[in-house]
Amino acid sequence: MSELLIKNAHTILTMDDARRELRGADVLIRNGEIVETGQRLTTVGRTITAGGCVVTPGLVNTHHHLYQTLTRAVPGGQDALLFGWLQTLYPIWSHFGPQEMFTSTQVGLAELALSGCTMTSDHLYLFPNGSTLDDTIAAALEVGLRFHPTRGAMSIGESDGGLPPDALVEEERSILEDSIRVVDRFHDPGPEAMVRVGLAPCSPFSVSRELMRDAALLARDKGVMLHTHLAENDEDIAYSLEKFGCRPGQYAEDLGWVGEDVWHAHCVKLDSAEIDLFARTRSGVAHCPCSNCRLGSGIAPVRKMRDAGVRVGLGVDGSASNDAGNLIGEARQAMLLQRVARGADAMSAREALEIATRGGAQVLGRGAECGQIRKGFRADIAIWDVSGVESAGSWDPAALLLAGPTRVRDLIVEGREIIRDGQFENFDLAATVAKQNVLAQKLAERI
Repeated sequence: MSELLIKNAHTILTMDDARRELRGADVLIRNGEIVETGQRLTTVGRTITAGGCVVTPGLVNTHHHLYQTLTRAVPGGQDALLFGWLQTLYPIWSHFGPQEMFTSTQVGLAELALSGCTMTSDHLYLFPNGSTLDDTIAAALEVGLRFHPTRGAMSIGESDGGLPPDALVEEERSILEDSIRVVDRFHDPGPEAMVRVGLAPCSPFSVSRELMRDAALLARDKGVMLHTHLAENDEDIAYSLEKFGCRPGQYAEDLGWVGEDVWHAHCVKLDSAEIDLFARTRSGVAHCPCSNCRLGSGIAPVRKMRDAGVRVGLGVDGSASNDAGNLIGEARQAMLLQRVARGADAMSAREALEIATRGGAQVLGRGAECGQIRKGFRADIAIWDVSGVESAGSWDPAALLLAGPTRVRDLIVEGREIIRDGQFENFDLAATVAKQNVLAQKLAERI
């Protein structure tokens, strides 16, 4: 039996159905599960003293391209819109191989972990030079986060009117065959799962209608989730109207891409009818506020989505379109953008944090076991030290997004301490960052 006790926290933001906030309270963890919350709890295992700390569920990242941590702040893409940005980076990504995929994934996961993230999805849609989804899964197992990799794909290259270069696209039959392979090998449907695989054709402008439909049929046959980009910016809408004769929401519905087993990234340009469609079908949205700002895509109508009943989580998006992977910072940005768009009372700090925790777990299909500090839920927990300069003078330390740290003190995943006192327990971050910098330099020299 393995036990861990979080003791005497200043505040525990449970994010349970009653949104309870516990003062001076404890959390008892046994074998990866939360077994009790309350005061004066005891344990036969290790005790983490949490005085002066706010304890939250681990944050959940619902959209990322982890391989992109190797191409941050590339000069040619720094000031480009989405399509131009992609055309700048595709040739660089074509030089990646298994080593680049593995190392960039580890760096991205470590950055997420330090920002309070315990569970993340990843959208890998290109596989140059022998790369496979296996490379990223192996990387995640070493870092220790709960991982939802998705087998992405691009099948329409430039010669067929698509955006990506021909060297980065795959034959659709091969895509489906490898999708079956990775699901059969890695997907774990259980409540304690550390790895769940999804299927994720990249976007409507890089795959065919047939692949979108076939991926949906395969995902439902295998019992896994579906993910893609949708309605990201004005160019995206224009492409859909020109090529498909309808808006992105209608295109998704026609191909079976709505439902509780589907989540779409961005959705900046959804109109009222599409929002109603997503609410009615329980389709999820990964809101990526920093990336949307970075690429000038706009402000997603998150307030309207939430009010309509759409399930919304947060995503940092790829580090080449964000240049950072700080999820607690993403939550603050989400709150601020809704206030810019709709007024200072449009979104509270607590609601934005709820989207980052409970909301993200629901979007990834883990709402019954993750995203809350509650008896019977998995022990994925972030501990934030609010005794430092970031919270000095705060009248409400639990309002982390207004005045609080952006790095965790401790991070627990499935009851295991991943980060203790700000340092990784079983992962050499410095060596991995050094390796990443060498790889980035070699890539720059080749371009």
